[in-house]
Amino acid sequence: MIGNRITHRTADGVRVPGTWRHAFICNGGSYFLTDLFIYADGLVDCWELVTLDEFEQKLRCGWVATSLPDGGRASAHDLASWTFGEPFTWLTPDLLLAEVRDTVDELNGRPDSTARCLAAVDVFMADRTEGSRAAALAAYLAVPETVRHYALGDMDRKDRPLKALVAGPGGRIPDERGETVTEEEYEAAVAYFEDRAQWLAKAPSRVPADGPAESFAPAVKIYHSYPQRALEDPGKQALRNDYPAPIAIGDVTYASVAHAYWARSVAEPEARTAVVAAESGAKARTVAAAAPRRDGWEQVRTAVMARLLRAKYEQHPDLAAVLLATGDAALLYDDADSGFWGENGGRGRNWTGRLLELVRAELLAAQTLDD
Repeated sequence: MIGNRITHRTADGVRVPGTWRHAFICNGGSYFLTDLFIYADGLVDCWELVTLDEFEQKLRCGWVATSLPDGGRASAHDLASWTFGEPFTWLTPDLLLAEVRDTVDELNGRPDSTARCLAAVDVFMADRTEGSRAAALAAYLAVPETVRHYALGDMDRKDRPLKALVAGPGGRIPDERGETVTEEEYEAAVAYFEDRAQWLAKAPSRVPADGPAESFAPAVKIYHSYPQRALEDPGKQALRNDYPAPIAIGDVTYASVAHAYWARSVAEPEARTAVVAAESGAKARTVAAAAPRRDGWEQVRTAVMARLLRAKYEQHPDLAAVLLATGDAALLYDDADSGFWGENGGRGRNWTGRLLELVRAELLAAQTLDD
């Protein structure tokens, strides 16, 4: 639940909403109480920006700690330090991951696990079959245990009516006590949800007149790599500028976008020839770095890169399909050599990623627009 914990970060000039929660990070054997920032595009800041898949790895390896050892050293920066004494935590890696996924859904205005559970309950109330009840029970169990009691927004009854309804008369309530639901409890739960449905039907709609805000698709990271040859199934590696995909610009064919970019950056014809002949995109950069840059290069380099990227994806439909498969996700391009072209964990300007998004939109427009 986000509540009033609202924050944001700016990515490529776009304000990405977010929130935060407290967590412990284990670094060097010590536990640091810190803020875990969660953003609508699916990135999580746990001392570095990571995707949800990477965040899961951080949980599994214990970097984001859900298990706190007795006697472990802990601190809160600039506040205090202490030693754990018989610590208790109800979090597990799976539970925290589920909470974070729910938070991303909530930030995007999508149904989270609680909303999906209540939707399944609505289906059961309209069609009271055991199949519908089983689906509602499964949806309830998919809600993180730490937030189930908030599901109905009823701090008096909490989720007791919900548990009784999905368990059914004679069924066991899905909690640690496992009590049996009586017929009286079940009928009371049914009445509760019937009253709740009437109240919700009378409540004013909160949907804006012009529709819900656009969701943020999970960001896609294009990791730094050094591809040496074309692959049958390259995946996102095909989106690297040094991926071996020859492009023809004028009367010259370059082995990759990187070759073309660096060849056009140098002032001397001899250096340009050497760059074109380089064995790889990385070596093309090395050769170009040793030669003088052409005048005004910094002012035109983004336009040059845009032209080269258009050529790559127009001349290679299979690679264009890889780019289009990223949907409307933000593309975060890692570039260990450049804070201008790379996003680099939020420290770079990500111009390659931004231009890839532009080319992606142009490719889609060419496929779908009539004029």
